[in-house]
Amino acid sequence: MNVALRHNGGVRKRRGGPGPRRWQIGVDLGGTWVRIVALDGRGGHRAVKLSSPGLTGLPALLSDLRKRWGLGPGEVDALVVASRGVWTIAERRRQERRLHTLARKTRVISDVEAAYLGALGERAGILLLAGTGSMALGRDALGRWARAGGWGPLLGDEGSAFWIGREWLRATMGSTGFAQARRILAAPNPVARIAALAPRVLRRARGESRAARRIVVGSQDALAELVVRISRDLRLGTPVLVSWAGRLLEDPRFRAGVWRAARRAGVPVNPQRPRERPATAVGRMAQDLAHARRSPTARRGPPY
Repeated sequence: MNVALRHNGGVRKRRGGPGPRRWQIGVDLGGTWVRIVALDGRGGHRAVKLSSPGLTGLPALLSDLRKRWGLGPGEVDALVVASRGVWTIAERRRQERRLHTLARKTRVISDVEAAYLGALGERAGILLLAGTGSMALGRDALGRWARAGGWGPLLGDEGSAFWIGREWLRATMGSTGFAQARRILAAPNPVARIAALAPRVLRRARGESRAARRIVVGSQDALAELVVRISRDLRLGTPVLVSWAGRLLEDPRFRAGVWRAARRAGVPVNPQRPRERPATAVGRMAQDLAHARRSPTARRGPPY
């Protein structure tokens, strides 16, 4: 197992002795990677990035890491896990019960909420995600949440990298695309393979391909529509604070086209670069959870 590990074990002395270390752990659990951050409140910091074991394999992975890091069973005060595939309050609580032996307090949230908090913190605004799939998550100044999209390739994901790749295959089906489409559909994980076509389509759109340009503009319009829908559902004041996540939106020219499309649709946006990684955000949440007098129940995140 290839582990990227860094450790800063500095300890600040306190009056009357430092006392035992108490650790807080944040986990950003994706479909491909898991990023784990452990903090002790005294400057101690450990971080690791590994292949994702999924929710099923997470307890075993965390138990193994705790042993390798030399953390006793009672030394972890709080554990916060941000995971894909966790939407409802019932799903969150079920996963918290599975993980409760790993820390004194546990909390499970959606990975989308972690991405929002990492990008915009507690501020009102909208996080737009566009990678293989697509969705938008917004909150207003009162802490009310709303989502748009995020229903997967069968029911949604308009404007995503998968959507771009699929539209390109459709547009080229009469020429070279037929053989390529057959190979992709017969291969393992066709959704990811179709999404992997998106960068090529973006490059062609900047060349002479009218079909590629039409697809890219359609993608930008679809993503902008997610922003517009959230903005109107939450009645956000203008300009609307927006940030982003996902490989597709890492392309600055493509991203700028999405913001232009939102403005054309009547929603002035104020783009803000994400402030920190989701793993850093969940690490801070674990620290807050550790110092709370009781496990927070009033704020359970977006009511999916």
